[in-house]
Amino acid sequence: MTRTMRAIVYHAPLRLPLETVPVPPCGDDELRVRVDACAVCGTDLKTYLHGNPRIKPPKIMGHEFTGLVETVGGRAKGFAVGERVVMATSVSCGKCYYCRRGWKNLCADLAPMGFTYPGGMAEFVTIPARALEGGHVVKVPAGVKAEAAALAEPLSCTVNACENAGVAKGDTVVVIGAGPMGIMNACMAREFGATKILMAEVNDTRLRMCEPFAFDRLINPAKEDLVAVVKNETGGIGADVAIVAAPAAAPQEQAPLLVRKRGCVCLFASLPAGQSALAVDSRPIHYGELRIVGTSDSTPNHVRRAVDLIAAGSLAADRLVTHVLDLAELPRAYELMQSGESLRVVLKP
Repeated sequence: MTRTMRAIVYHAPLRLPLETVPVPPCGDDELRVRVDACAVCGTDLKTYLHGNPRIKPPKIMGHEFTGLVETVGGRAKGFAVGERVVMATSVSCGKCYYCRRGWKNLCADLAPMGFTYPGGMAEFVTIPARALEGGHVVKVPAGVKAEAAALAEPLSCTVNACENAGVAKGDTVVVIGAGPMGIMNACMAREFGATKILMAEVNDTRLRMCEPFAFDRLINPAKEDLVAVVKNETGGIGADVAIVAAPAAAPQEQAPLLVRKRGCVCLFASLPAGQSALAVDSRPIHYGELRIVGTSDSTPNHVRRAVDLIAAGSLAADRLVTHVLDLAELPRAYELMQSGESLRVVLKP
């Protein structure tokens, strides 16, 4: 008899039902993982609301997952049944120009879990041979809780951001946008050695959710002059790094005014296609010798660093996960995300 499992299956915008589907097979070069936690991210919400051209339905959703290895294919090496794993879930080809340079997150032929391959909003997920070959599967120490391990993928993206922006010991970092990824970026900047974290957010509810993280200053730019506050907090110089985690043009345009000369602006949040043009004053960039960098996704090395930090306990993952729901409660997760009541919502299959 064919084994079955519960899974969230994307068919079209507003159509992501919980279905009973066959447990996926496990080939000789693959792993099958029993999923015990899958976080819900902003991309999942956007897919639910508007669709995603990269997903060919029907497709099991979910890429921020963790679980225990249930089956090891006959030719799969280096893994054992019962080990906890996470993934760098945008699986690279390993052969293109970018992969050869070590920039696997920028691969010319990315194949993400939950997009190209069936994802982790299910009781089981099969990890393809391509992911194993490329080192995209990362082991997690046994003592780490499933809910915390599920944060490895989003936190790995903030590792990439802090590396790209050159966050260093003693820095002042201003983060614009106090959504889940903004808060994770601020926490990661602290892990990289930043000694002053300024958080800017126009939503007071979001700002209040920052309070347990003890950032140095919470600023609502709708009520205070953000540039003036940042200059005041830095002796008139400006922040070393500004990370824009708000998906809006205005904060991206303002960010060069927030950093010191030779500072860095990191554009972490993407703007919608067709609405991504910016009106930026180039003079501060030119005369201040500023760096403007983008950050997209993460590599297996970024995931490994995120796992190490989660395992060390310094990132307060318990504060980042605000809600744990059953797989059947995905609509509730989307409600919490849209209302701003949650940071990361984690589903338990």
